[in-house]
Amino acid sequence: MGDDTWSALAGQFADDAYASVKGRVRTYVLHRQLLEHLPPPPATVLDVGGGAGHQSFPLARAGYDVTLLDSSPAMLDKARQRLASERVTFVQADGEHAEEAVGGRRFDAVLCHGVLGYLERPEPVIDQLCRCATAGGVVSIMAGNAHAMAVRPALEQRWEDALAAFDSRSEIGVLGVPTRADTVEELGELIRRRGVEPVRWYGVWLFVDWLGFGGAEVDPADAERVAAVEFEAGRRDPYRRLSRVFHLVGRKA
Repeated sequence: MGDDTWSALAGQFADDAYASVKGRVRTYVLHRQLLEHLPPPPATVLDVGGGAGHQSFPLARAGYDVTLLDSSPAMLDKARQRLASERVTFVQADGEHAEEAVGGRRFDAVLCHGVLGYLERPEPVIDQLCRCATAGGVVSIMAGNAHAMAVRPALEQRWEDALAAFDSRSEIGVLGVPTRADTVEELGELIRRRGVEPVRWYGVWLFVDWLGFGGAEVDPADAERVAAVEFEAGRRDPYRRLSRVFHLVGRKA
């Protein structure tokens, strides 16, 4: 996606989606999953396609040395507003040129969350993620779950779309732009070929997302309890397999 597109969507993405109960639960669950694999602070973290900094923010607050890389000036401006008081380095570049943009630096953890679905092919960015990780470093990828494509249109009672979605990898996302989904197995094999061994995967965006598509709103007073349920579901089958997105964690040899 180009900068112009994200400029038009930056406010909707940063100020609306992640300010909701759903957004706060998403951030909490992914952050807690990450902490199970990251080395202790002040380890170095590269957030590729980090957008407005929603995942970088809790890591920076926890003491990690974070570099946030994104192609969109509008998103980087949002991130600077959020992270002005934290130790974060901002780099404007697209993920396919991440290694060059950071000057060949290697990081203890490389994150790429919610980016691959906007690309025609994941391989060029995955290649960069694996290159930018240091030996023994963590590679963390969050991507759309191709095995659960029919759930959203079914909950929205779009039955023809739901039927077609069983064999589809693409949809118009909630931001109104086309997105594409992957599978844990496919991305796991892609990082393995590049010297990063998959060690664990989780479900993310489960109950709060499906409730929203079904027309129900989560009470803000329940946010902490909802987050605890979402975190536990993301660790277990069959629940994690029904998540709207998945979180794959690998470690570089």
